[in-house]
Amino acid sequence: MNRQQRIYLFDIQKRAYTEGTVEQINDQWIFFDEESEEAAMLEDYLQQEIEIFRKNRWRKGILFESGKIRIGNEAIMLRDHDLVRIRKHLIYSLERLLEGINDDAFFHFITTLNSLNFSIFDCIYCYNHLSFLSDEQRKDGVNFMVFDNQEQICNVQHHFCYFEKINDRFEFTLNTGKRLIIEKMIS
Repeated sequence: MNRQQRIYLFDIQKRAYTEGTVEQINDQWIFFDEESEEAAMLEDYLQQEIEIFRKNRWRKGILFESGKIRIGNEAIMLRDHDLVRIRKHLIYSLERLLEGINDDAFFHFITTLNSLNFSIFDCIYCYNHLSFLSDEQRKDGVNFMVFDNQEQICNVQHHFCYFEKINDRFEFTLNTGKRLIIEKMIS
């Protein structure tokens, strides 16, 4: 699995974006979150990935100025009530964890999480013990993650041992009592 395949798995995640509309009020652009109905200054999202819905499709760009999106070499001006979506950020410790595990473990973790109707963007807590072992030759321990998809909670324990063999075991436990364990070993 290469970097592009990992990025593709990120891109197809549910709930990866905060969707809403924008309005210009008193010469300032305001973003209204569709789900929470909260308002935020659009300038808080400068230099971040944003998508605008134009001509019946989403167009991806970077918000480079309040009210302006750069899509390739083109600058698009926002209009009142434009539908936009802003890419959510992963919790830093989860992002580091996903970068630190091998491709097979990454793929199996993400696809299993998705099969349980959770997205990596549903993560509300992550303890990444692996990040504290970067200088160790033998790395073993447990990482803890909690996901909330607004309908269920999923707790994930990632048991790992990286020494002579690479062993990743993920234990998924839902608030309903359903449990799933996947294990990936590489010699």
